[in-house]
Amino acid sequence: MKLRHPLVLAGGLCLAAALVTVQAWAHGDVTPQAVDTASLPQLGDGWRAENPYRGNEAAIKIGSSAFNQNCARCHGLEAISGGIAPDLRRLDNDCATLKDAAKKAACVKDNDDYFLSTVRQGRSRNGAVYMPPFEGTFTQEAIWAVKAYLETRREKPL
Repeated sequence: MKLRHPLVLAGGLCLAAALVTVQAWAHGDVTPQAVDTASLPQLGDGWRAENPYRGNEAAIKIGSSAFNQNCARCHGLEAISGGIAPDLRRLDNDCATLKDAAKKAACVKDNDDYFLSTVRQGRSRNGAVYMPPFEGTFTQEAIWAVKAYLETRREKPL
């Protein structure tokens, strides 16, 4: 009986180490994955101020794949956050309650601008990176495709 106790303890430690290793790899490769946007209209060098792919089914499909491969680690699968990062289904909630069409359009444009600047430049606070910058990693087409997808996941439809 004396011999079994150390073996059980050693076995338990090995299992614990294996679980920690599995959890460390659970998020998969955190290197941004390529986004193939060749089938979308190319947007050129100048950054658009508003989402040119809004409602574009091809862009939404590409954006869904790009989001789930690159953004879901923090923002949750299908944009349902588990609390690590903001729930992006709520990104345009402020706009949904506006009755005036011009104010609603301005709100959507402001949200497009906020989304674009956040994805391009990232977000940091007190030296801690909360969102890495993706400019230079994702093309304009990839970023707007992700936004087109997120617009289909809104908590409150516009």
